[in-house]
Amino acid sequence: MSSDTSDTTRRRVLVGIGTGTIAGLAGCGGSGGGDTATDTATDTPTSTPTATETETATETPAGTAMVRVAHMSPNAPNVDVYVDGDAVLEDVAFGAVSPYLEVPAGEREVEITAAGDADTSVFSGPVPVEADSAYTVAATGEIGEDGDQPFEPLVLEDDNSDPGGDTARVRVVHASPDAPAVDVTVESSGDALYDGVAYGEAGYVEVPAGDYTLQIRGDTESNDGDVVADFDVSLGGGQVYTAFAAGYLSPDDEPADTPFDLVVAQDTA
Repeated sequence: MSSDTSDTTRRRVLVGIGTGTIAGLAGCGGSGGGDTATDTATDTPTSTPTATETETATETPAGTAMVRVAHMSPNAPNVDVYVDGDAVLEDVAFGAVSPYLEVPAGEREVEITAAGDADTSVFSGPVPVEADSAYTVAATGEIGEDGDQPFEPLVLEDDNSDPGGDTARVRVVHASPDAPAVDVTVESSGDALYDGVAYGEAGYVEVPAGDYTLQIRGDTESNDGDVVADFDVSLGGGQVYTAFAAGYLSPDDEPADTPFDLVVAQDTA
């Protein structure tokens, strides 16, 4: 599809690599692949084998998963991220999306704290991850009691499989705590790529590779609501992207002056 040009649109750079520093972790960073998107994580309890006097317990390797972190909480400070007690990301700012980190599959204990202050925890809890899958853990919502949405991690399973040489796969994640459900349309055609995406929801579509102007609209039955923002994006063939609709739609009425933005990360190399 041909590119759209407007004096009021903003060019989005499709990199999405966060500015947070990767600290130590058992495993190494890299790109990951997965299957389908999910909006929330469910806990999966596991049992631990016990050795007896006559036999020795043998632990079967569980494999590894690829996990990255996105900071999409508009009023949270820079954060540090711990996995199983080890600092894996430090000083992650709003809008940053980290590279993938390789972690053992299973139930990982994740903690998010204010940067440089391990005693100020904003989240701590288990996050189950399966072997040979890729995940994005997005810090969403707001800190404090007066927010529109509570601070919590949104765990998404990533589909980084090859969409084909002339096709791009794009996922939109609604992470703007004061925005209603939205439609996302293409300016040049009016086609709706996403219909009625509510806060905390996410979904994939596949489109021909090319340049687009995406319009964010209030959700209506005919996808013709008022355009609240528009963004230029360039989508490469054979690539996968995640676009986070984040920040405040009305920052003057919210606890932080973090305006609405479309943070686009390229999920594949």
